[in-house]
Amino acid sequence: MPRAPKGYRLVAATGIHKGDRAYQQDQVEIVAHPRVPGCALAVLADGMGGKSGGRKAADQVILTAKQIFERHAPAKDDGGEMLKQVVMESHLMIKLTAITSEEEPHSTIAAYMIGPDRECDFVHAGDSRVYHFRGADLVGRTTDHSYVQRLISEGKITEEQANTHPQGNLLTGCLGTTNDPPLATEHIDKLEVGDSLLACSDGLWHYFTPKELGAIVHALPPREASEMLVSKARQRARGAGDNLSLALVRIDSLT
Repeated sequence: MPRAPKGYRLVAATGIHKGDRAYQQDQVEIVAHPRVPGCALAVLADGMGGKSGGRKAADQVILTAKQIFERHAPAKDDGGEMLKQVVMESHLMIKLTAITSEEEPHSTIAAYMIGPDRECDFVHAGDSRVYHFRGADLVGRTTDHSYVQRLISEGKITEEQANTHPQGNLLTGCLGTTNDPPLATEHIDKLEVGDSLLACSDGLWHYFTPKELGAIVHALPPREASEMLVSKARQRARGAGDNLSLALVRIDSLT
C-alpha cells in the first residue's frame, strides 16, 4: 500500500479461508488508487448459489468494484455515490449472469473507500459487515440486512439469540435478487491515526464480540491481526465453519 500524504500511511491486509465448506465463495481485495496516493478501496463479497454460482457472483462484485474505482476521481467525485454505483452495477451483472446459467447467484457486499484526506465512505448489502474502530474501541458498524437483525431491531430476540437462530442465514437484502439491493452508505469525515476499518463476512464476525475484534486489530499489525482472526474463527467453528474473509486497513503514523 503506497504511503499517504500528510504524515500518515495506510497499512492493509486481507484474509480468506474456505472454512469447512467444499467451495470458496467469498472473495476479497484491497486496491490502491492508480493515480491518487493515500486513496484505497477495500471490497468483500460473500457469494451464494449452487456449486460455482456464488463464486461467480462474488467475482463479479470484485471486478465491477475495481473497474469503477479506477475511473473514480477523488478530487471531484463523491465517494458515497461511487460505492452506490458499485452496488447497483454488481447487482445487474449478477442478474445477467443468472440468465445464462441454471444457478441463482447472489452475493453480499461490504466495501469502504478511504480518500486522500482520510475521509471514508462505506456501503454494505446483506450480512457482511464494516466495523470502524478507534484504537481498540468500536465507533460503529453496519447493520445487517437479515431476518434476525430485523427481530433484534424489533426487540424480539437478543444478539446472543441471533447467533443460534435457525433462520440466521436468511437475508432481507443482497445483490442478484429480484428486488434491488439496499443502498445504505455511511460517511466518516476524517479518520484519525490509530483508526481501523474492518470489512468481514459472517463466517468471521459470527465468532467474535466487537470487543474481541477491537482488541485484536489494535494490538497487532494488520497482517498478524488478520492471521489471528482467521485462526481463532477456525478454532471456534469446531469443524463446521463457513467460508470467511476480511479486509483490514489501519491508519498509522509515519513517526
